[in-house]
Amino acid sequence: MNNLAKINPLTFETVTTFENQIADFFGAPYAVAVDSCTHGIELALRYQNISYINIPKRTYLSIPFLAYKLNIKLIWRDENWIDYYKINDHFTPIYDAAVLWRKDSYIPGSFMGISFQYQKHLALGRGGIILMDNKEAALQIKKMSYDGRLPNIPWRDQNITTVGYHYYMTPEIAQKGLDKLPEAISTSPRKWNVEDWPDLTQMEIFKNKNIIDSYLQTK
Repeated sequence: MNNLAKINPLTFETVTTFENQIADFFGAPYAVAVDSCTHGIELALRYQNISYINIPKRTYLSIPFLAYKLNIKLIWRDENWIDYYKINDHFTPIYDAAVLWRKDSYIPGSFMGISFQYQKHLALGRGGIILMDNKEAALQIKKMSYDGRLPNIPWRDQNITTVGYHYYMTPEIAQKGLDKLPEAISTSPRKWNVEDWPDLTQMEIFKNKNIIDSYLQTK
């Protein structure tokens, strides 16, 4: 399964175990645990250097905000999606599957972001995971999530070659996931409806064609 590194059993071995068990449930060869589903999707976009995203008008607003954060084009579409939707039209498909919880539901040849936010079926308060079947992508995205480094080697001993984003899942959250996973597997998930999300194009923030990310401004 996802044996990308021999992790210190006192720290990130827990995360690796959680990644492997989630990958096994969804039927994906590899999984990288992160601090949120949105950040997992962001890493997949960065990994492929995607130039635009094409998303449904009804979804959670953190996904379209990625366009502003990454300075890429945002395209809206009407879609009555169920469980997941695709956000890119080129390269390896990336799916926002934040609300998906179904065994062996991984779509081969894709990146799929799953959420563990408090409203989701496996509710950990915060956290997410990105599923994939490309070993090299799994290795690189793991490094991107963890400050450009592998978590089993002191960073001072590594020659960092990857830009990192500090998006990793902590061992404490991973252990919480392992503790709650059996019950999540044995119970039926909530059925989400596209109407659970508002039409984001009607919000003032998304009507502004010249949005400037205030976090990038300097005095």
